[in-house]
Amino acid sequence: MSFLGIDVGGTKVALRPAPAAPGTPAGPDTVVRWPDPGDAEADMRTLADAVRRACAGQPGPVTAVGVAVPATLDAAGRVRGWPNRPSWQGLHLRDRLAAMLPGALVRTADDGDLAALAEADAAGCPDLVHIGVGTGIGGGIVLGGRLCPGPDRGSCEVGHVVVDRMGERCDCGRRGCVQSVASGRTVLRRAAERAGREVGFEELRQAWTDGEAWAVAPVTDGAMAVAAAAVSLAELVHPRLVTVGGGFADGMPGYVDEVARWAGELGRRPGPELTVRPAALGGLSSLDGAVLLARTAAGDRALAVDAPVPADALAA
Repeated sequence: MSFLGIDVGGTKVALRPAPAAPGTPAGPDTVVRWPDPGDAEADMRTLADAVRRACAGQPGPVTAVGVAVPATLDAAGRVRGWPNRPSWQGLHLRDRLAAMLPGALVRTADDGDLAALAEADAAGCPDLVHIGVGTGIGGGIVLGGRLCPGPDRGSCEVGHVVVDRMGERCDCGRRGCVQSVASGRTVLRRAAERAGREVGFEELRQAWTDGEAWAVAPVTDGAMAVAAAAVSLAELVHPRLVTVGGGFADGMPGYVDEVARWAGELGRRPGPELTVRPAALGGLSSLDGAVLLARTAAGDRALAVDAPVPADALAA
């Protein structure tokens, strides 16, 4: 018996096999970039190949699969919408995955929610806000060890907290969402506009580290927006800890320190005490959460009995 976690991202997909035997290390991660957007069937072929590679050499069949998805799904696992890959509209993702892994139990959940649960589990913290800064902005809230608002009421869309009502239009159609300022895609676009040329992540990271103005301004603007969202959420739910992760944040040196600095500037005196730390799981929180979802769905008890995330927090 083994489990498989899948983290569906905007530019790539990551997979992690996890044997059920206690103390047995997880298999190596498989990370594959999506083809150019526009063809959902090409994406499914890429995913099927990645699943075969991830499961090769694993002991026994995959019992359960947990999938972290940024797309909005209906109750049956069909994609209702995903701006990053519009060709997925109407794709029955859960059924397609079930066909790739016959006999396996397939469960899907919002990637931000799963990241928050994984971070809460890793930190031993039952009251936590997680913000993931990657291609887009995701995240989740865990209160008393449970997802807020809860799987039956939808995901926690941290990326669509409004931080500037006169700001740029977000891909959701509204103006001023934190995603419209702080997502990796937005920061790269703004940096390119300032530099007067196309800019890749590696160049942006080096320029940010070197203090070049064209890089510092958009990265700082994004960190300020994330800090504003964190401070606003803290006023509502009073978390013990705020974690900031995701591929962009994890790969940008000092980014979380910048978020923490601005959160300190924006905090109210007296107000909620706000502790901001890098995500313990780095840019892999959603993938860890997907494995946690698979284990929980299968009734596996490999997690510590005093883990802050109860089994019923992860509804199908």
